[in-house]
Amino acid sequence: MKDIIKKFSLIALLLCLPLSAMAEDGHGHGHGHGGEEAEVEAEEEGGVELSASQISLAGIKVATLDPRPMTFQVYAPGEVLANGYTSYLVSSRVDSVVLHRHTSLGAYVEEGQPLVTLFSDTVAEAQAAFRIADAEYRRVQKMGRKAVGEKRFIQAKNDFEVSHGRLLAFGLSEQAIKDTSKNKTQTGEYTLTALAQGVVLSDDFRQGQRVEAGDPLMELACEKELWIEARLAPSAKVVVPAGTMAQAKIAGETFPAKVIQEAHTIDEVTRTRIVRLLVNNEEHKLHPGQYADVYFSFSTDEEVLAVPETALMRSADGDWVVFVEEDPGHFMPHEVDLGRSLGAFREITGVPAGSRIVMEGAFFVASEIAKSGFDPHDH
Repeated sequence: MKDIIKKFSLIALLLCLPLSAMAEDGHGHGHGHGGEEAEVEAEEEGGVELSASQISLAGIKVATLDPRPMTFQVYAPGEVLANGYTSYLVSSRVDSVVLHRHTSLGAYVEEGQPLVTLFSDTVAEAQAAFRIADAEYRRVQKMGRKAVGEKRFIQAKNDFEVSHGRLLAFGLSEQAIKDTSKNKTQTGEYTLTALAQGVVLSDDFRQGQRVEAGDPLMELACEKELWIEARLAPSAKVVVPAGTMAQAKIAGETFPAKVIQEAHTIDEVTRTRIVRLLVNNEEHKLHPGQYADVYFSFSTDEEVLAVPETALMRSADGDWVVFVEEDPGHFMPHEVDLGRSLGAFREITGVPAGSRIVMEGAFFVASEIAKSGFDPHDH
């Protein structure tokens, strides 16, 4: 009987041994620090080891990530435009027929210089009315208020001023109105003159053409100061208040420009934010219609951690990572969160200051890690 009991005890002991071994071999979670040791071992095996020759051939450049104030530029395409505050459209104020042009496209004109002569029957009627009112007003002025009476004097004065103002509204100059009163001009003919000096930017009309009131005939602009309209992407989180200086590269030359206005709406067509700048053109090197490359300069008020865009790569799940050289030649991916765009640099968080970061050649490091099948989420 004792022999039978011993046999059963031995069998029970043999059956229990594998279970005990399983509990202590590191695959379970009930005993020891086997799990932590496995994680450390996996981390040591993560990333990639590169030799000095590989680093050199791949053009990998590593630098220490130190906080520092950043000076950077933001680029925006732009176009040179006429200064809307010193340019104006020459147009007929009443239905007319073009008789003569007195200047041409690209010509420089002085203030008061004749531009175009037109004919209008409406102007003819207004000139005739003015001659009558002018003659009557001269007559009552000569006779005096006491002789003609207060009512007639005031009526004559009002008729004169109304007819005079009507001719001004039609675009006649003061000299042209004086000539009208002296019958020195052909009835119905009138000449539009330059209200300021400038360059003829457009003159899309022909002699003999009939034009309606408001139709533009010419555009004149003073080109001593021009506008540049720069178009920033809506995602560009930069503030460019009036007075901000920028550099505009136009036709191979660089010109300083100053921000004068910033639109607070997005252009419906181009989906961009327009910033208007003023550029000096005393030497007449620039002309409306030219394209410009505009660069706005900024600097951060505080020290930031930033890496060049070339240092950033996407992980398999779409997160941004940088590669940290933890030991010479040993590179590990670390997830980071992106902050402000600082020109060619990007502000980051997620890695401590002093880390050795792959600034150039990150693509090669990423491809080597991909070959090893390493996932940064697993370490």
